[in-house]
Amino acid sequence: MITVEQLQQAITQRIDSYNQNDSPLADRATQTCALLDSRNQILAEYIISPFAVPRQNLSAMDGYAISKGSTLSKASIIEIVGESQAGSPYDGTLKKDQGIRIFTGAVVPDSCDTVIMQENTNFAVIKDSIDKTQPYEIILSKAADANANIRKEGEEIQQNELVLQQGKRLNPADISLLANLGINKVKVFKPLTVGVLATGDELVALGDKLEHLAQIYNSNTPTLKILLDSLPIIIRDYGIIPDDLDKTTKVVTKAMQKCDVLISTAGVSVGDYDFLTTVIEQLGQINHYKVAMKPGKPFVFGELNKGVDKPVLYFGLPGNPLSTVVGSLQFVIPALWRLSGVYVDDLPMAITVDATLQDDIKKSVGRKDFQRGVLSQNESGDFQVTGFAKQQSHRIKQLSNANCLIILAPDVGNVSAGEKVQVQPFPWS
Repeated sequence: MITVEQLQQAITQRIDSYNQNDSPLADRATQTCALLDSRNQILAEYIISPFAVPRQNLSAMDGYAISKGSTLSKASIIEIVGESQAGSPYDGTLKKDQGIRIFTGAVVPDSCDTVIMQENTNFAVIKDSIDKTQPYEIILSKAADANANIRKEGEEIQQNELVLQQGKRLNPADISLLANLGINKVKVFKPLTVGVLATGDELVALGDKLEHLAQIYNSNTPTLKILLDSLPIIIRDYGIIPDDLDKTTKVVTKAMQKCDVLISTAGVSVGDYDFLTTVIEQLGQINHYKVAMKPGKPFVFGELNKGVDKPVLYFGLPGNPLSTVVGSLQFVIPALWRLSGVYVDDLPMAITVDATLQDDIKKSVGRKDFQRGVLSQNESGDFQVTGFAKQQSHRIKQLSNANCLIILAPDVGNVSAGEKVQVQPFPWS
C-alpha cells in the first residue's frame, strides 16, 4: 500500500501536470466577478495599483504640522494659523515658525516637513479659552525632529506597483486592499465543475421515507458538499446510484461530459457489489488504490479519459462518514485548491499542533491513524487532547462531538496518557 505522504505527493504531481499540460492555466476560462463576491475565488490577472498609497503626505497622529525650516527645540514658539482635517486640507502657504492644527489622516501641506504630537505642546499663553479661528501660539514642551510623524506619499504602495499576483486566492484582506484602490471588479478563473455521487442500494435521499430497516439516509453527499463549500467550484450532484454495473457506467459516463473532477462515496471496496473501480478502469485508469491509513484505506485516485477532451480526475472515498471527512481533508480538498489555480505559496495550510494526551490510546502498528479527539487548552495555554475510546469510522455522533483528528504515525503503537501527539483541528472548529 502507498503511504499517506506518497499519495499526497502523487496527487500533487498529477495536478501540476494537469495544470501545465492537460488544462493549462494560461488557457483557462475566466470571468469578471464583483469584489464582494470574490472571496476564495482565484485571481486570473495581475493587479497593478492605479495610484500611490498614501496618495499624498498624511499625518500619522493628532498634533501640529510645522513649516519647513522652523525652530523645533524645546520652548520654541510656533504660530498656528489654520487647520487640516481628513477630507478637508489646508490650502495656504506657511512661513518659518508657523504651523497648522492637524488630525490623524489629514493632508500635510507641502510647506510642512514634520508633525508634532499634541501631547508635546502647550498653549504659549494660558487663557480660559482660545479662539482657534484666529492665529494662536503654541510652545514646544520638548524638542522635535524634522520629518517625524508623517506617512509619506507612496511609502506603502507606489503607483503602478504589482500588488496581487495571478493565482492569488482572494481573502478578506485582499478585498480590503482592492477596495482601497477603488477596484470593484476582478477577473477570476471560472470555477471548476465537480461532480459528486453516492452508491449503494441501501441509501435513501434526504426527504424521502425509509421503507425498511436495511435502508439508511445518504449522509455522505451532504457532508461532502459542506466540506467543499468554501472552494471556488460548482458542484453537480448525480444522486444515488444503485449497486448495478450498467447504471453506474451510465451515470459516470454522463458526469465525464460535464465535470472537471468526479468524487464518489462508497463502492470502491472489493465487495461483489462494488462496481466503481471496474467502471473507472473501463473509462480511464486507476492511478492509486489503497492507502496505509485508518480510516479510509480503500481510497481511489484515478482519472477518466475515454471520449473526453481532457482527463476528468477521480477521487473515490469509502462509504463510512469519518472516512469521507478524513479523505477529504487529507487529499480531496488540498487537491481541488491546487487544481483551481492557486499559486503554491497561497495554498490553504492544514494546521497541526502538538498536544498532551489525556488518556491512553490503542493503536496497531502498520498504518497512519486519524483518531477523533477533543482539543483544548489548559490554564497555562498548553494544548491537551482527549481521544474517544471507540474509534470505528461509522460512529457519526463521535464525529460530531470531536473537534480534531489525532494523527499517529504508522510505526507508532499504543500511546500512553502524558505523551505528546500531533493534532489537526477540524477547519470548522
